[in-house]
Amino acid sequence: MSSRPASFDELDRKIVTALMENARTSFAEIGAEIGLSSTAVKRRVDRLRETDVITGFTATVRPSALGWRTEAYVEVYCEGAAPPRRLAEVVRGYPEITAAMTVTGGADALLHVRARDVEHFEEVLERIRAEPFIRKTISVMVLSHLIPESPEAGATLLAPDDAADAAELR
Repeated sequence: MSSRPASFDELDRKIVTALMENARTSFAEIGAEIGLSSTAVKRRVDRLRETDVITGFTATVRPSALGWRTEAYVEVYCEGAAPPRRLAEVVRGYPEITAAMTVTGGADALLHVRARDVEHFEEVLERIRAEPFIRKTISVMVLSHLIPESPEAGATLLAPDDAADAAELR
């Protein structure tokens, strides 16, 4: 990870926008769109990666296609002052937790959870609640996505039972 500040101009913004819309867009296509050679686009993308402006490339997949049919957000309330580092260690142990963040307000953290079904979600929730420093949780089930093309509506992780199947496909 680089500690130097990244310069970021309008051409960089256009490149990043094109890659966010479709990470498989070729450097030549991006260059034709913004008036640069493919080599110049590649150099800029390499610099944006080196300076952690671009942190990776992923595929967005419909969660239900991977077995994730239930989705919820869980507010986590800790006993005492659980450091974010400790919370991060715990949530990394749950493949069902697709995002986790500390938050302001009453809750200490907010978890985005995907599960196969309600029973699976309940089992995950019980495991979370069993952590020694968790005082309580409040869950909100997602019914539908109002912006279906948003990153939150997609998934990049396989459901636990599907991970072995996907490995066989490789």
